[in-house]
Amino acid sequence: MAEQHTLDRESIDAKYKWNFEDIFSSWDAWQQGMTRLDSMMQEMVEFRGSLSQGPQKLLAALQLSDDLEILAYRVYRYPQLMRDTDTRNQEIAAKLQQVQILFAKFNTATSWMNPEILQIPWPTVEQWIEHTPALKPYSFPLSDLFRQQKHVLDEEKEKLLSYFSQFNGAPRSIYTELATSDIDFPTVELSTGDSVTMTAGNYQHILATHRNQNDRKKAYEAHYQVYADNINTYAAIYNGVCQRDWASAQARNYASTLEAALDDNNIPTAVYTNLIETVKAHTQPLQRYMKLRKRVLGLETYHTYDGSIPLTDFDKSYPYEEAKSWMVESVVPLGQEYQNKLKTALSAGWLDVFENTGKRPGAYSANVYGVHPYMLLNYKETLDNVFTLAHELGHTIHTVLSNENQPFATHDYTIFVAEVASTFNERLLLDYLMEKTTDPKERISLLQQSIRGITGTFYFQVLLADFEYQAHKLAEEGKPITADVLNGIMHNLFEAYYGNAFVHDEFIDKVWSRISHFYYAPFYVYQYATCFASSAQIYKTIQSGSKANRKNAIDRYLELLKSGGNDYPMQQLLRAGVDLTETEPVMAVIDQLDHLVTQLETEIERL
Repeated sequence: MAEQHTLDRESIDAKYKWNFEDIFSSWDAWQQGMTRLDSMMQEMVEFRGSLSQGPQKLLAALQLSDDLEILAYRVYRYPQLMRDTDTRNQEIAAKLQQVQILFAKFNTATSWMNPEILQIPWPTVEQWIEHTPALKPYSFPLSDLFRQQKHVLDEEKEKLLSYFSQFNGAPRSIYTELATSDIDFPTVELSTGDSVTMTAGNYQHILATHRNQNDRKKAYEAHYQVYADNINTYAAIYNGVCQRDWASAQARNYASTLEAALDDNNIPTAVYTNLIETVKAHTQPLQRYMKLRKRVLGLETYHTYDGSIPLTDFDKSYPYEEAKSWMVESVVPLGQEYQNKLKTALSAGWLDVFENTGKRPGAYSANVYGVHPYMLLNYKETLDNVFTLAHELGHTIHTVLSNENQPFATHDYTIFVAEVASTFNERLLLDYLMEKTTDPKERISLLQQSIRGITGTFYFQVLLADFEYQAHKLAEEGKPITADVLNGIMHNLFEAYYGNAFVHDEFIDKVWSRISHFYYAPFYVYQYATCFASSAQIYKTIQSGSKANRKNAIDRYLELLKSGGNDYPMQQLLRAGVDLTETEPVMAVIDQLDHLVTQLETEIERL
């Protein structure tokens, strides 16, 4: 299909591109939305000092806040999505900055609202909710606000902290400039005679495609040397992140940075620490897989840069249109209604499928409330891209079900449950494709794909979560956070998780310097692992037991997807059959990896 090989966006068929007119018909319409948004912000300020006057006043303020945020979705996404299709367009980038400036203004202008609501006694608010049906959709958000009351400051202090909102993003901005704008990757000459610049994309490509181990080593060392050359600067930036997080935690009366990070979703800190302890104690399947790879690849020594190369020379293209049909077939276990929604999501306008010059890399699903989710891909007919499509569709249908079944006040599900739907769809796709093929090489590739999901999305993310926990503890204890200290933490973690399964190269200790989540979203990555554990537990329940039990498990899972953010995520998962205070969900992933490695061994023996 010619469209996927072109870098010229204009020549790509419209059915493979986003339809921005679903959001706004034109830039003029967008500007009208911006003007209306600014006007609504002024209306919002007029409610100041009146919320305690009665339920109708509180209701009017909350409804205006909803209307404002619904419009904000559209006003923000219109330039943001456009920019992602061509990051070179400075005119669109400027329009996006206009939105961000307006949002910063809004944060300051509404900093009074939560403190003012909290001045009303909770029994009074509870009574208002009980006797005012229109307030019912706000019951959970309001009760959650009062739960966190001791961490919300008075109006003057909240206003003071709001002035630091842009400054708090300084470590992220500095990291972005250093690691993206100002970075200068070297060029290396490979055994093929090709000279390749070691950007992140080229680096990953060489590790996944070049069978010459020395080429992979060259790519690895060249790529990491750029980070090593600035390692002290990266350490200073990360120290700033840890100190900022600890200062913020103390300002809001939290005992630790971890407690502050988890409290928004009412997650017990034991969930985090139990995850780390359980995974660290069960690394045998991970190490067994790596040792299997070393043997099959015929390597004398096994290194971290050997982890992506396929075990066989299987090379097959997966056309996008064919992959689309597989998506629909793979979700048959979830019922006809789910299938129909997935077909709609695959229709024109929802997906931006192929790579083009200036388009941002990667993939995501972004909600535009009141319109539909928008999925970004850079599809290149690889097996990995097929699974990426399944992953993003999982997010999208989760969003659709949530939007359809929840009022705006509770439509937005937490990150803590977000990856459940995406990884669950990937597992269904594996089952479908494994049943579909008898080619041993393809079966090995499929198993590798799923194993890589567990090693990368589960084990490695827990290792990173462990690192964050230890680094932030240093800030809390008033201990220095230097490059040597951070390198030492990472060194010990790789020893604990991977043992003697690979050679511990020098640069591996510095991997923390290139993990953008550390700088952008502290204490975020552990949620990849908890979601994977939840998904594995739900899958295990659906696959076992009687037909009636399986149907019940599917119904509970779909109810989870429909519940949006109407409760704390731990409670939502509990109703879906997952208790993350126990080790069972975590062990479900570990057992799943063990089973997949055993399957892989069997397929290799057949080959």
